[in-house]
Amino acid sequence: MRWLCFLLLVSPVVAGGQTTARGRKPLRFDFTALPATRDSFVFRLKGEDRGWAVWQYEIKTLETAQELVYTASTAFEPVEEERLKVVVNRQTGEPISTFHHIEVFSPQSDTVMMEHDLEVRRGEISGRRRVATKSGEVKITPVNHPFPAGTVLGDYYLFASAATDAAPGDSLAVPAYKEFADSLTTLSVVAEPPTTIEVPAGRFDVLPLRSGGFRIYTTRTPRRVIKGETLDGAFSFELVHSGPVVPTPD
Repeated sequence: MRWLCFLLLVSPVVAGGQTTARGRKPLRFDFTALPATRDSFVFRLKGEDRGWAVWQYEIKTLETAQELVYTASTAFEPVEEERLKVVVNRQTGEPISTFHHIEVFSPQSDTVMMEHDLEVRRGEISGRRRVATKSGEVKITPVNHPFPAGTVLGDYYLFASAATDAAPGDSLAVPAYKEFADSLTTLSVVAEPPTTIEVPAGRFDVLPLRSGGFRIYTTRTPRRVIKGETLDGAFSFELVHSGPVVPTPD
């Protein structure tokens, strides 16, 4: 079982349509509400610890703007490792770049590595996608796709859920780009009733946000992702510890 591919199967991005679904409020992300932090998580599959993740939110001040740099490193036993870096404009929420590298091994698949390295500029997302196979072959595919104003990355649901303007009972949607599929779709989120949960880091009052086959629990003060799980509870990740940011190279 590969956790990243498992999440893709219960993808929060709903296929079809490139505009906000009728009857739903626009889904917006306020990245100025996210604090700088470095959070550690534990992965669980069917109740057993199966790996870990470290998510970091770093704020970088430039001459005329601020950027939020999200980085993640994960390992899911026995055979998956992942690195992710997403840079967004902290004031507008617009994506600037995304890099995602996944190393996997499965007897059922010839693929051992997937990667994309993409930038958003002037209404387009461009860069390259790489896929490696067990034979050692590496296929490189150029990417150049329209990226309409107001579009977000599909990864926003995982790392930026705590930045949404969702209130209990809201049904929200926003155009989204699926990074590995190179396609536009709609990211839909339903805010469920507030609840209280307990994770290794403590007990938290949270707002559950459901999308597709997944649910993420977020706090409002401070804004933070506390837990994520499939709707059947088979897979989950939970916050273990929060600490200071380790600066990333420019």
